[in-house]
Amino acid sequence: MGVIIICLRIYRGLLILDSVPELLYTFDRTCRNKWEHVGIALARDRSIMMTQALYKQIGESILGQIQEGKLQPGARLPSEHALSEQYQAGRNTIRHALRDLAAQGYVETVQGVGTFVTETHFPKTVEFLYGFSQEMAQRGKQVTSQLLEASLISADPLLARILRLQLGAEVVFLNRLREVDQKPAAIERAYLPHEFCLGILEHDFSKESLYDVLAAQYNMKPDHAEQEIGAELATPQVAKLMGLVQPATVLVIRRETRTADGRVIEYVESEFRADRFRFYTNLKASAFSPTAVFQRFPIDTGRE
Repeated sequence: MGVIIICLRIYRGLLILDSVPELLYTFDRTCRNKWEHVGIALARDRSIMMTQALYKQIGESILGQIQEGKLQPGARLPSEHALSEQYQAGRNTIRHALRDLAAQGYVETVQGVGTFVTETHFPKTVEFLYGFSQEMAQRGKQVTSQLLEASLISADPLLARILRLQLGAEVVFLNRLREVDQKPAAIERAYLPHEFCLGILEHDFSKESLYDVLAAQYNMKPDHAEQEIGAELATPQVAKLMGLVQPATVLVIRRETRTADGRVIEYVESEFRADRFRFYTNLKASAFSPTAVFQRFPIDTGRE
């Protein structure tokens, strides 16, 4: 039974893997504690093992600087030559670390210019019903709101149909610019039947959560919702509020929120910065045959 002897050293906070100069030694218990010189040169295999371990550590070191704010979004990383000297690693190892970070969306390499820190992407679930403040808080982000408008409006035909109201009924309208870490992230326009939440405009929704107020004061806890997600060009007003350079694309969510008994208590239209959000979901294979799901049906042209 052999034991491989390995040397470890610490350099600039990284754990570096070394080998005993050019040879590996094994200890054989049958030799009664005597070292036996094996004399097998494993320079190539050792180099591969060291490179794989080192590129991951370099990537984690750079990522740590990004997450700690030492490297801000838009900042240019040192050149490959500078990083190679800083971490005492070959350029192929540095390139491997940068490719790994780019694949995860943390950096972007512009050919002939350099590698830059990308804008932070916030993952947003489409599986669970959360308020914006609740979901961002779970991810450790600070959310602030600018209240652009809070008023009572009359239900037009669209709102009357969605909210199940009489035409002209009172609707609470909340228009907010949502900021994450003090940067514009989304615009939310929420519409609620006023008859379900009388006096709700007395609350300051630049500081309070709409869903928290609905649950605590009006006993209306959002239970389920239907929503659609699409991509649209930002209007001049939206682009100005969110600091976008036109033409710019925004991710648009339209959602109808219901209580457990099926009452529609909110219709919301949200526009998210496409460069800061990524929507994700978990998918499972259907029990039905794929041919049934993707079957094309003939179009009825009305001809015999």
